[in-house]
Amino acid sequence: MTTWTPDLIVIGGGLAGCEAAFQAAERGLRVALYEMRPQRTTPAHRTDQLAELVCSNSLGSNLPDRAQGLLKNELRMLGSLLLRCADQAAVPAGSALAVDRQVFAEAVSAAIEGHPRIRLIREEVTHVPERPCVIASGPLTSEALSADIARLIGGDSLYFYDAISPIVDASTIDMSVAFRASRYGRGEDEAGDYINCPMTREEYEAFVDALLSAETYPLHDFEREDPRFFEMCLPIEQLAKRGRDALAFGPLRPVGLRDPRTGKRPYAVVQLRQDNIAGTLYNIVGFQTNLKWGEQERVFRMIPGLGNAEFLRHGQMHRNTYINAPRLLQPTLQFRQRADLFFAGQITGVEGYVGNIGTGWLAGVNAARLLKGEPLLVLPRTTMLGALCWYVTHAESGNFEPMKANYGILPPLDNPPRGKRERAVAYGERALRDLAGYIAQEQVAHAQR
Repeated sequence: MTTWTPDLIVIGGGLAGCEAAFQAAERGLRVALYEMRPQRTTPAHRTDQLAELVCSNSLGSNLPDRAQGLLKNELRMLGSLLLRCADQAAVPAGSALAVDRQVFAEAVSAAIEGHPRIRLIREEVTHVPERPCVIASGPLTSEALSADIARLIGGDSLYFYDAISPIVDASTIDMSVAFRASRYGRGEDEAGDYINCPMTREEYEAFVDALLSAETYPLHDFEREDPRFFEMCLPIEQLAKRGRDALAFGPLRPVGLRDPRTGKRPYAVVQLRQDNIAGTLYNIVGFQTNLKWGEQERVFRMIPGLGNAEFLRHGQMHRNTYINAPRLLQPTLQFRQRADLFFAGQITGVEGYVGNIGTGWLAGVNAARLLKGEPLLVLPRTTMLGALCWYVTHAESGNFEPMKANYGILPPLDNPPRGKRERAVAYGERALRDLAGYIAQEQVAHAQR
């Protein structure tokens, strides 16, 4: 009787783990895919199926001029298993790709369980294996594995509570109202490191009223019952409930700032901090929130200077496990201190179903290339997947927060069209053109090896 020994271990049977396992197996590796359910479940999962969608059944827009649509088209070009399964399980949803959850999970499970080089093992992994591995254990990684990951990477680089502030397109901030300055002039440049949106008392009061009456998403039971989660991730709408001036004396305090239009200190100030090297993204400081996305846009556009702001990432809060990827990972998704260890999915700080699938694709492909002695892939930064992986591995590590696909993380166009939709089309055309060229180059290089 022969002993079956895997070449690669993949931890996690979610979107990223299944994609990683399939891509590695397709490239000749024997893969052991570990999924702890049903032996041990999580507070969010309801079944033991692979690739269970625990929140929405929508994978976002399918339109080619939307960031999520572009990312899907890239993954289709790259031969993603899960995008193929999603397309097969699609249900009517307008311009979005929504799926029948059961049909989708069954299709993924059939592909994984039927693959001759994949073995699905229903066991909990409690330690990081000392052999080639992809960790794709998701936002609800078990306590035992989380503790071992923390031991490996350092506890200060592993986060369990995710409270994210919104990010806006810098070009849509009205700088005739907003101004650049740092408190007491302590910025690194003369103009100041922050963009400030000043409020009069009347504007502040109207904003607080709108904030207090806005609709929120309900928390999961396991989040609502955990006092550490709520206090560590206090959303701005909850802070506002602690008193009419709680925000003015908290994240909106105007101390050390003067409005250059009036020469006076505003009653309150909303600050935005640069979020990427190119300066195209700015996050609203201290605005982690559980407001519904439409409500965020309605209420936060009441802030002077943000009346026409384009939101590239909405604020949110939920329990999450993710690593400080800029400090720990290369854009190949390799752990910097160990070449045969890869991370994929939400644990890398990538948000969204399709982004998780994409990082699973890259981790699985690169694990196979590593073990076969081939050069690893770093996708072009002009592609959405390449830009997303570059962002989470090169963002400011001191303020790192998860990120989803959006046009703000792509390098600027050489000659951008004036219209927003036209620019999106140009971004998409460039991305797919560059990806096609990259794939062709890789095929030539592979044939020559």
